[in-house]
Amino acid sequence: MQNKPLKTALAILRYLMALQFLWAFFDKLLGLGFSTKPENAWIRSGSPTAGFLTKGATGPLSSIYNTIGGKGVVDWLFMLALLFVGTALLLGIVMKIGTVSGAVLMFFMWSATLPKPNNLFQIDEHIIYVLVLLVLLFAKAGQYAGLGKIWTKTKLVRQAPALE
Repeated sequence: MQNKPLKTALAILRYLMALQFLWAFFDKLLGLGFSTKPENAWIRSGSPTAGFLTKGATGPLSSIYNTIGGKGVVDWLFMLALLFVGTALLLGIVMKIGTVSGAVLMFFMWSATLPKPNNLFQIDEHIIYVLVLLVLLFAKAGQYAGLGKIWTKTKLVRQAPALE
């Protein structure tokens, strides 16, 4: 891709998405008082998934989400996913796994709150994030303003292209 303004826009979009994931991670970890109250912080034995999955899940899949919400393994997987996806996007490495993982996570979060009462087409920010992550993947956005170019030239990535 030769278009410098487009590369710049993709790099900025990648950084903004990284901040979305990392902000969610640190807010849930430390209870910074925005979506997570300090007393509900993960480091204070709070559950990063209990509230959303046990109280916020609606619709046809709610019983599944209610059942898994607040479980230790689900909390760990959710927090590791937020940290991994945010870090991959920030650094521009492991973008294939990071963007696909982030898109899957966003899809599951979208499906936890069906139907959307205010949108005939059932679109919310989670679906937009899925598409943004796929654009970052297909545009190879890790190559711009990050470590992606260096990363893709490593022996490890040449031997295992899925790590690109």
